[in-house]
Amino acid sequence: NEVELYFSGEEKCAALIESLSRAKKYIYLEYYIIKSDGIGTKIIDKLTEKAREGVEVKVLYDGMGGRKLKKHCFDEFKKAGGKVAVFFPPFVPFLSLRINYRNHRKICIIDGEEAYVGGFNIGDEYLGLSKKFGFWRDTHIKIRGTAVGGLQWRFFKDWRFAAHKGNASCEVRLPKIKTKGNAGIQIVSSGPDSKWASVKDGYFKMITNARKSIYIQTPYFIPDDSIFEALRIAGLSGLDVKIMIPCKPDHPFVYWAGLSYIGELLEAGVKFYTYENGFLHSKTFVMDDFVTSVGTANLDIRSFKLNFEVNAFIYDEEVNKKMTEQFHLDLESCREITLEEYDRRSSIVKLKESISRLLSPIL
Repeated sequence: NEVELYFSGEEKCAALIESLSRAKKYIYLEYYIIKSDGIGTKIIDKLTEKAREGVEVKVLYDGMGGRKLKKHCFDEFKKAGGKVAVFFPPFVPFLSLRINYRNHRKICIIDGEEAYVGGFNIGDEYLGLSKKFGFWRDTHIKIRGTAVGGLQWRFFKDWRFAAHKGNASCEVRLPKIKTKGNAGIQIVSSGPDSKWASVKDGYFKMITNARKSIYIQTPYFIPDDSIFEALRIAGLSGLDVKIMIPCKPDHPFVYWAGLSYIGELLEAGVKFYTYENGFLHSKTFVMDDFVTSVGTANLDIRSFKLNFEVNAFIYDEEVNKKMTEQFHLDLESCREITLEEYDRRSSIVKLKESISRLLSPIL
């Protein structure tokens, strides 16, 4: 496989729109959040244009994540022949019996030749245009090669579940793709319908197999017992374990719950950093010099058990090198949380942490 990395919303959206423009046969797009704002409208207009050209275009979004979409934003798209499906749609606006189960995946497949997966949703906020969050630091990848098939099969299964019976078919036969890339990739998905928590198991194996370093970026840090113990042992073993989290919360309870887990890991030698240059939404694992994970799953119990997620586990020294370089570049915009500072936090902060910790299994 060939792998291209994107670390900002502008470069990711520019690449995605360029890929959409080249589509000749089909476009399958699945996102947790699609907003009908500037960039959202631009992408919907591009999809409408391709549908008018005769390209098969299917759009799937989550009922919870797409709750703020304008009611008629897909009207022209549908008139042009595009198809839309909603994963667990609410039976009345903002209310669903399945609100706790969210399709958190972000996938786009073009002609079976290129595919995108990562942390960026579709909206102006993810271009760094939000006054509240400022610059939005995230990670997304474009893949060319055999791993496209794994993402296309994932989309097909989600579409078949969400779409009406008459629209459930998708192209599943892939063209033979010649690439110069040499990256091995496993597409790993998990959710409440899965027997195994496969993405979490992949994270666990990366931590326990590491011999030198583990670099993690996650917006939400609520590990379950197995991941917590694996990180603690890695720190006690003398590995270089660095975990980067946001400096500001987009969900306060999640933020405070995450802080409650940090103390014991700091004592074990794990280092924590808060990203100060905007909001960190990247979900990445970098292990030693060879293995990298980029995808949609956070390091939290919700992503492990409640959300429908998908990650690319990449085996390639060059990709690993670029990801490591970006991690160290991001460290320049971080502040380290020391054990001394952590121990000095106020009683109010400790109370917020304790209450949020109780809620952590469903946050």
